[in-house]
Amino acid sequence: MDRKSKIVIALFAMVVIIIIITEVVRPKPINWSPSYTSTDKIPFGCYVLYSELPSLFPNDTIETVDKSVYDLMVDRDSSLNSNYMFINEYVDLDEQETNQLLTYVNQGNTVFISATGFGWPLLDTLNIAIDSDYNLKEGTAFLNLTHNNFNGKKFELSRGVFNSHFTSVDSTNTTILGHITYTKENFLENEPEVTVTKPNFIKTKFGKGHFILSSTPQAYSNYYMLKGNQDYVAHTFSYLENKGLLYWDNYKKSGRIIINSPMRFVLTQEALKWAYYLTILGILLFVLFRGKREQRIIPVIEPLKNSSVEFAQAVGSLYHQNKDYTDLIHKKLNYFLAYLRNRYQIDTSQLDEKTIQILASRAGKEVGETKKLIEYIVGLKLKTTHTEQDSVELNKRITAFKQ
Repeated sequence: MDRKSKIVIALFAMVVIIIIITEVVRPKPINWSPSYTSTDKIPFGCYVLYSELPSLFPNDTIETVDKSVYDLMVDRDSSLNSNYMFINEYVDLDEQETNQLLTYVNQGNTVFISATGFGWPLLDTLNIAIDSDYNLKEGTAFLNLTHNNFNGKKFELSRGVFNSHFTSVDSTNTTILGHITYTKENFLENEPEVTVTKPNFIKTKFGKGHFILSSTPQAYSNYYMLKGNQDYVAHTFSYLENKGLLYWDNYKKSGRIIINSPMRFVLTQEALKWAYYLTILGILLFVLFRGKREQRIIPVIEPLKNSSVEFAQAVGSLYHQNKDYTDLIHKKLNYFLAYLRNRYQIDTSQLDEKTIQILASRAGKEVGETKKLIEYIVGLKLKTTHTEQDSVELNKRITAFKQ
């Protein structure tokens, strides 16, 4: 690698490191989105409230619900009385879920919902209406409770409030427990702003149980729980009777993480996300620079085949077709005598008695057998013409001797 390439790689690596360090040390912007989940520590999460539930309900078992209302109602033990708590920006209850909750409350249980909307089926059944009066300019709202023990206490809300309130209720079954007071903007020129007070906290009887509804979920968030409004939350929860079991809804949440694939989960976790990006970057760098250093694949060259056998068969076929047995026998004799000379180191120029004795001794054959073979060879050499039978017989005797 030349010097220029090294400089480019070093600069590239330096830029990547600077980007990573910048992302790590950069302060994270505050997330003001509504979440209301029990694990979120952002301003409008419910981590603080969820952590304080055991102290607010010391005699109750807190059960977190991570499934739909319908699934819980089907699976629960209906012989046990309990409270069911929903806190979210908007609790959208469909007709089926509403019927399940109505049956649940009718049996003597209590449902606590704090949201800016509850779904049309529930509002219609309870004969209540809700509205929001959100100002263009963020203003201050005050919450208060109607009970004599809490009379005169005001709790301030200064950010993220929609001024939601109930516009009508069923007065025969509903008790107003609290109000929200805010300044209503007037968009007409030369008209003063108006301060209005509307009900935002009610208790509605249904069958043997009750619905306790609040239109100000922001009051239960981390932001206001840590700004001195924790007493308001405790006072509103005092309307819930101790039933021994409290369901905390963690399913109908704006900030609920929906995981459809493992990759989506990885990208929602800061540490796993950066590990994933660095892994991809490392693989790309490896492929880019390691690929240049690798040698090209050497093609496999098949070795030449030994065609000696095929050649011998082809030559033998030619001799067989021409029927020149004399020439064929002479060549066989020459090859066999050359074999004897190379293997047993004997002189085959004269095939006499001495040669027979030496060959029998070195080949490990009987003298009589060796003598018959040599005499047959000498006889063939003396003949001027030969037949096919002579060729076959010679081949048999040579083969038998070599075995």
